[in-house]
Amino acid sequence: MKITILNGNPNASNETFDKYLKQLSTDLVSNGHDVDVLGLRNMDISYCIGCFNCWVKTPGICNTDDEGRDVCRAYINSDFVLWASPVIMGFYSALLKKVTDKFVCLVHPYGEFVEGEVHHLPRYKHYPQGGMLLEKGPDTDVDDLQIISDIHSRTMLNFKSELAFTKLTHDPVEEVVDAINRV
Repeated sequence: MKITILNGNPNASNETFDKYLKQLSTDLVSNGHDVDVLGLRNMDISYCIGCFNCWVKTPGICNTDDEGRDVCRAYINSDFVLWASPVIMGFYSALLKKVTDKFVCLVHPYGEFVEGEVHHLPRYKHYPQGGMLLEKGPDTDVDDLQIISDIHSRTMLNFKSELAFTKLTHDPVEEVVDAINRV
């Protein structure tokens, strides 16, 4: 399985988080997966400015020529994508949110009714399954984690996929590998 890990850790001094992802990647590769870890803090990715050129002028391609295009390409060509981030102020990092916003180009601007809701039409035939890996902050509680998981589940629905699981970095790496292997 082709797996992309979006490392949304904005803090280079948070080595524990990055080491966890490195071990996770190593274990996934040893399980036969093709894994690409994207260190988002080291990438040149601009914020989405809501120009919607990716829908009308350059369909499927962000108007901003930055590494966000590479992240979108990696996302849509994956079988599974893991959003990974420390919890900061009750949500995943602004860095990871910035990248998630750039994925709007991966769906059409046109809508369809799905179970009484309007959702974007898919631009591609295949969209990856997703998972969430969070590092709890000192003030993170169960409600925070549920809110993040619920919101991201809705985000995945809009990207024509589903959130397979939400795990924490205090869970053993083997549990995350097992959860991915079950997808």
